[in-house]
Amino acid sequence: MFIVHVFVHVKSDQVEAFKSATIENASNSIQEPGVARFDIIQHMDDATRFVLVEVYCTPDDPGRHKETAHYQKWRDTVADMMAEPRTAIKYTNIFPDEQGWG
Repeated sequence: MFIVHVFVHVKSDQVEAFKSATIENASNSIQEPGVARFDIIQHMDDATRFVLVEVYCTPDDPGRHKETAHYQKWRDTVADMMAEPRTAIKYTNIFPDEQGWG
């Protein structure tokens, strides 16, 4: 598995719009064949901070994801909502193994 945590800090007046756009993107993303999970989590103490937890089956799947119309729509929609550029950290799973993500 190929796991990406995307750290997002949005402008305080854009939180609800960001959530709406991101839920739409995630709902479409989990239907992609190479996507095992696509979670959105929000910081409890700072509602402007989010982490997108994206779990892909292979390292090639994030690239395919970025080619989709729903990702490109999300990227363009949320660009001006960002308080700072988003960052990402890539991981590989230890436990559960690949079968545990299904």
